[in-house]
Amino acid sequence: MAQLKRIRLGDLLVEHKLISEAQLDEALAAQKKTGRKLGRVLIENGYVKEDKLLNLLSRQLSLPYVDLASYQYRPEVVKLIPETTARRYRALALEETPDGLLVGMADPTNIFAYDDLVRILKRPIKLAVVKESDLLHGIEQVYQHAAEIQTLASEIDDDLAENVFDLDALNRAVSSSDAPVVRLIETVFEEAVRAKASDIHIEPDEQVLRIRRRIDGVLQEQVMNEKAIVPALVSRLKLMAGLDIAERRLPQDGRFNIKLKDKSVDVRFSTLPTQYGEAVVMRLLDHSEGVKGLDEIGLSAPIKAQLEKAIRRPHGLLLVTGPTGSGKTTTLYAALSVLNDAARKIVTVEDPVEYRLSRVSQVQVNPKIGLDFTRVLRTTLRQDPDIILVGEIRDHETAEIALRASITGHLVLSTLHTNDAISTVMRLVDMGVEDFLIASAVHAILAQRLVRRICEKCSTDYMPDAGQMAWLAGVVGEEAASMSFQHGAGCPACSRTGYKGRVPVHEILEIDEELADALRNKDYAGFKHLALAQKGYLPLVKNALKLAGQGVTSLEEVIRVGGWVE
Repeated sequence: MAQLKRIRLGDLLVEHKLISEAQLDEALAAQKKTGRKLGRVLIENGYVKEDKLLNLLSRQLSLPYVDLASYQYRPEVVKLIPETTARRYRALALEETPDGLLVGMADPTNIFAYDDLVRILKRPIKLAVVKESDLLHGIEQVYQHAAEIQTLASEIDDDLAENVFDLDALNRAVSSSDAPVVRLIETVFEEAVRAKASDIHIEPDEQVLRIRRRIDGVLQEQVMNEKAIVPALVSRLKLMAGLDIAERRLPQDGRFNIKLKDKSVDVRFSTLPTQYGEAVVMRLLDHSEGVKGLDEIGLSAPIKAQLEKAIRRPHGLLLVTGPTGSGKTTTLYAALSVLNDAARKIVTVEDPVEYRLSRVSQVQVNPKIGLDFTRVLRTTLRQDPDIILVGEIRDHETAEIALRASITGHLVLSTLHTNDAISTVMRLVDMGVEDFLIASAVHAILAQRLVRRICEKCSTDYMPDAGQMAWLAGVVGEEAASMSFQHGAGCPACSRTGYKGRVPVHEILEIDEELADALRNKDYAGFKHLALAQKGYLPLVKNALKLAGQGVTSLEEVIRVGGWVE
């Protein structure tokens, strides 16, 4: 292969009249001060568009330009270049060709990097011009510390070969900050936080160990052959959570805090004895983002207005409902941020305390010492509160105290696990709460879900199949034929899922006099009929369809998350 050409980028850009001599002089001066690449300085200063610069380089160097935003990576090829080398030289191995390995580089004029890559790969390479931002994103998506996790797992597996059952030796080993098991745990957490995972699952199988991360509500899996590391891994995590490492027959729950760079993450830890060893699930609660306001949690204007009306009442109960991980606590704290001022006494009773708010008395329940929701709530009522937040209504006694507090001069905010706003009332009845008490206490019910957002980089028009059209027709009738939808085709930016991030969907039901009378008369069918006919009430599934019609989420996602809601 011919040697890489040497070119002077600045002179080349001036020659093609993409920048002026004055702009080049300013960029060169900035380059001397900062040490950054000249091309990056020119782009960041707005002197030249990145696409124009890359196309020029492609022509002058006779190199292909590869758009990594839509490139289908092959992990076995990418990992021919070690991750540290890829990051150092801003280079990605793309594919094997008859002329050698095709390597995308953000700066193909870097002859030293080129020579080092040839030396490391021990084969001819053919360069391609790529956009630096897409390349960096590709590195994050493809490597994802998977190799480091695998290497550390193998290292621990080797260490345990001689003392699998020696817990004392194991404990001495993991007390050192550079012990492989500690580094494995740190790497797993770093990758989970980077990917914005909500949960980490550690699951021993018959022959393998699975580490899965829940990202945007869906699990993504990594499989490792080193199943023997499970006892060491679980024991270390138990020590961090203050649990009994000798007890492997019973489930255990705990919590701990980890600090990663500028983030403080609370971890809720749970073990479950399974056929092949202890399975672990860890819920990650990232406090670094702080409490969001009502304008930041994705409420539509009508629902935000109804919610603000509900929280401005001097007393009564506001319930936020939905499954685990649907953002209920985030919504309640957004409401508290509006109400939190010097004139109001606010007390929260939670398990665990997920956010910190100044001026608010926050209580962490601890059932192990008898500090449960019921006991704390009774004491809270003697603390002269104006507003009480109950983390979750779990049983009849907690529900009874919360509802009675809300009709004796307190505004109570709480959560409940139900399918939608209308079924929340029946859930309270099933708990044994009297109908008249529900009618008097509950003023509004906000139900919510999180649906995955279509990736903006690979969003494309989509035609629903026959089954989806039948479902759609059952929800909106004849309007289904005129609706258009999009979905994500899958790209490196979204790890081929077609989705990136999530967006909330809400419905709100106000308990007016008609609905309250139906409850007092135990007329549940009438309650449901009146609720569906209430002015301004729009069910969750129809609000989700609005987002799908706007191209925010997909019809498939609407059916997955809310298709079972009537």
